[in-house]
Amino acid sequence: MLNDPLPTPNYRPASCWRAIGFNVETVAYKKVKFQVWDLGGQTSIRPYWRCYYPNTQAIIYVVDSCDADRLPTSREEFQAILDEEELKNAAILVYANKQDLPGALTDAQVAEGLGLTALKRRQWAIFKTSAIKGEGLFEGLEWLSQTLKS
Repeated sequence: MLNDPLPTPNYRPASCWRAIGFNVETVAYKKVKFQVWDLGGQTSIRPYWRCYYPNTQAIIYVVDSCDADRLPTSREEFQAILDEEELKNAAILVYANKQDLPGALTDAQVAEGLGLTALKRRQWAIFKTSAIKGEGLFEGLEWLSQTLKS
């Protein structure tokens, strides 16, 4: 989240909200700096996503693991992103978020629901996360930093 520190084991954000519009920030993890473009998922702004595709090396896609009803819609949007020519070489990191809540889909269910298991020519990984607790976020960034270095 914008202006919140990177999570630590005792991390508690001041508040949580869905991304609305576009937020840009630089996130440093170990010795890697990521310029992050947080693009909200509202239907009205999805057409503008492609403005941010050039030179993209990785996609971090966050899924609400507690909202199984929206997973098919999320899959459609995710597949549309993967079909973009400018993103064909981008590494894919998926955060299956809200794992701290009861009834959350497993990471395997989210992977299957998004069609990740069918991707044969893409580097991808999925991590169970809880943004509110700061869990799983660093593991994903570790994978991403190692993937981008190779």
